[in-house]
Amino acid sequence: MAETRVLVQATDPLLAVGLSSYLAMHPDITVVEANDPDSFDVAVVGAEGFTAATIRMLRLTAVTAARPVVLVIPDIDDLQLITAVECGVVAILPRASVNQERLVRSVHAAEAGGGIMPPHLIGSLLEHFRRLQREVLLPNGLTLTGLTSREIEVLRLMADGLDTTEIAEEIRYSVRTVKTIIYGVMDRYELRSRSHAVAYAVRAGLI
Repeated sequence: MAETRVLVQATDPLLAVGLSSYLAMHPDITVVEANDPDSFDVAVVGAEGFTAATIRMLRLTAVTAARPVVLVIPDIDDLQLITAVECGVVAILPRASVNQERLVRSVHAAEAGGGIMPPHLIGSLLEHFRRLQREVLLPNGLTLTGLTSREIEVLRLMADGLDTTEIAEEIRYSVRTVKTIIYGVMDRYELRSRSHAVAYAVRAGLI
């Protein structure tokens, strides 16, 4: 297994020492000190609470390095959770239950592009996205995918084999408007062709 470089930060120096010692005991993990984007793969942030100091630490890491973050904290509420996720937090461990095995598993999950959170936090996060979709996105014709409902419909019809004229007739838009929609999607996602756009939409589960 390749070495995982971990930056440990904490609002409490003793907490930082404890987290570092857990990680340093694992043969596949190296604890680093430099807050440099090229020096670490995952950041572990320990906090006594979701305070202003904690938020500053998380935002600084997000801005300077844009690496996944494992947050060790006693507790966190729904609103704080959203702020944490916006700052790159992909795993949250209750401080009282942290041990070496859980911490290492969270670090490896974060490095692999995954995440670990207590079940009630996952539920809160999903409810936030459902509310966002219901109250903000849908009324404005948008979706969580970043595509509008109109763009998704055009991609779906393209996948069904319809050409531009047939799509225009199906959704009652002008051919020019359909071409604009297709070009906009291809340009935004840097897609080479219409078939590439359809393949991307299928792989991403958009259609």
